[in-house]
Amino acid sequence: MYKLLLCVRYLQTRYLAFICIVSVMLGVATLIVVNAVMSGFSTKLKDRLHGVLSDVVVDTDRPDGFEIVREATRDLTADEAKKFGADPRMIRGGSIEVSRQHTPHALVIETTDGKTLTTRRYLTPAGIAHEIQTGPAGDKIEAVTPTIETFAVLQFRDDYNRIVAKPVRLIGIDPEGRAAVGGFSEYLDRQKGSPHPNFDLTPEALQRVEWNRRRHDREAPQVVQSKAVKTAIPPLPDAIPEPKMDVDVGIPKPKMHGVIVGHSLAHFRYHNKEGQMVEEVALSPGDNVILTTAGGEDLKPVWGSFYVADYLKTEMSEYDQNYVYVPLEQLQSIRGMADRATAFQLRLKNYDRDKVAVCEELRKYFPHREAKVATWEELQGPLLSAIEVERSILNILLFMIVGVAGFSILAIFTMIVSEKYRDIGIMKSLGASSWGVMSIFLGYGLLLGTVGCGLGTALGLTITRYINEIEAFLTRQTGAALFPKDVYYFKEIPTNIEWLTLVYVNVGAVLIASTFSLLPAWRAATLQPVRALRFE
Repeated sequence: MYKLLLCVRYLQTRYLAFICIVSVMLGVATLIVVNAVMSGFSTKLKDRLHGVLSDVVVDTDRPDGFEIVREATRDLTADEAKKFGADPRMIRGGSIEVSRQHTPHALVIETTDGKTLTTRRYLTPAGIAHEIQTGPAGDKIEAVTPTIETFAVLQFRDDYNRIVAKPVRLIGIDPEGRAAVGGFSEYLDRQKGSPHPNFDLTPEALQRVEWNRRRHDREAPQVVQSKAVKTAIPPLPDAIPEPKMDVDVGIPKPKMHGVIVGHSLAHFRYHNKEGQMVEEVALSPGDNVILTTAGGEDLKPVWGSFYVADYLKTEMSEYDQNYVYVPLEQLQSIRGMADRATAFQLRLKNYDRDKVAVCEELRKYFPHREAKVATWEELQGPLLSAIEVERSILNILLFMIVGVAGFSILAIFTMIVSEKYRDIGIMKSLGASSWGVMSIFLGYGLLLGTVGCGLGTALGLTITRYINEIEAFLTRQTGAALFPKDVYYFKEIPTNIEWLTLVYVNVGAVLIASTFSLLPAWRAATLQPVRALRFE
């Protein structure tokens, strides 16, 4: 009991001990705040990446997309051999095409060489997705959707009628299928959270299209046609009347294809004269854009005209500045790759449990060298690894603050042992054991670490809770933004408190405080009573 009473008395009377407490408190609070902010950034980044990439992605480098053919051969029956043998094309030898049929899942072509009938099924993206969902891993897959991903150049005219061109990542999707595999509709502006997103233009967008057309007609140079003198020819009797040449009769109106562009592509930010960040619209819903990419066997330039239907806002500049979504069928038509896809995105029913098994089955299904199967974490591995490495390095560096507190404990305890020579000698003369004396100083160090950790935890959690209010206050006082939103595209500083990390920080700080009190405690325990009381 006397050991605890002495520890508490030293804590209350030794004001130098408060320096140790403050050092431990600041170190623990700093570690808690930094880990909460880093974890918040990492969690928010993972949520954004997961929403954009889905659980598992299968893609290929082939510009014409996946080609999966199912082939079956059988012998001709007697009637079929007689029928095909009479075909004039068989006289020239070789094989002839018997039938060609388009189905939702495949293009079926039958050929014969006069002896056998070969049936080839060229699977469409829908057919590939169907086989994946009905395959061995189908019970673990919730949704599959095909996409086409390629590079392109986005062109449009600004308000000053100047041509603006930007390189983009062009993605052809089925919007409902893309929303089914995760997260896509959550980042749309007009259709946020919609289970059935689309590329349709709103009435306001259609009005914008008509307004742009009229403005173009007004600003276009007028072509003055020469007035030719037309000699009137009297009609002949019983002549057929001249038809009315109305250009609008019988010609269907062209279909307007919508496009979903990244928020940063359609908006630009700048600082006004007052130093405030201002965001203005560069592309409004209904504005026309031209997307130029490569297509065909020779990868020649091809292009298509689209109208802005919606914005994608993930709050990540990499995606908001580069990603453009168009209808899958339209991109297939532009690139000349009907019934093909360059990627498949999958959503699993239980990602953590089934990701390994599903990836193995997909690698068996896609035996081609150019097919790559990866989870979203593997695709973003370098970025996620960089965040974890940075977080680990920061923890090591910040733990040095707690290490400084440990050296303070070592210095102050050494001074206390030197001052308490007589008290230590008296206690040993009265029967106190060496372990008893040592436990006093070890308990003192443990008490300092525990109090410092408790105060540091309370301070760190408080700062983490009100970190955005603190940032706003400091920004007002200094006039400089501590968290520029134009850099991070986050509305506020993200935080995420991991309780296991909180326990590790507190346990580590207490261990450091206790470890640095070992040497002074051992010195006090090995002190001889006669030597301590020699001059008393």
